[in-house]
Amino acid sequence: MRVPLFPLNTVLFPGGPLPLRIFETRYLDMVRDCVKHDAPFGVLLIRNGQEIGPSTTYDVGTLARITDWYQGSDGLLGVTAVGESRFHVISSHRESSGLNIGEIELLPNEEPMPIPTEHKDIPQILAGVLDDLGRLYESVERHMDDAGWVSSRFIEVLPIDLETKQHCLESADPAERLRLVQDLVDSAR
Repeated sequence: MRVPLFPLNTVLFPGGPLPLRIFETRYLDMVRDCVKHDAPFGVLLIRNGQEIGPSTTYDVGTLARITDWYQGSDGLLGVTAVGESRFHVISSHRESSGLNIGEIELLPNEEPMPIPTEHKDIPQILAGVLDDLGRLYESVERHMDDAGWVSSRFIEVLPIDLETKQHCLESADPAERLRLVQDLVDSAR
């Protein structure tokens, strides 16, 4: 499968929202093509470099599908996308436009997992956090009984380093993510 790749300083999980402000021509063209063909693009965390200019990325990312777009008052294109499936980059190349295109393989989806008893308070805490975040999460379908979904949303919003978030995405282990979330919640109490 070939997809355009979007290197960012963020980690996107399946089911999570991704707000973007697009101004570079290569990404404006990518958004246009993705909307026209209802096609996803790949989001990868930047390992070295910056969002504007050359960068290297991690090899595991998440496909994103555009769900909404608008013209901002500043003239920039605003886009909301939602994470779909995790993937691994097999190879990539840079087109003359500067857009990176990747040959990817999809990684297995996590099976739904009930919330373990020792983490039974986590979904309620998350519901409050998501409600406080407002618009970004109001249209996201909630699965508060799924350990994978709950732990992914928490990892997205917690102020932890990007490398830890990337590790959580790569491991695809809901139990490990819940333990991390529980430790962080317990330390904040």
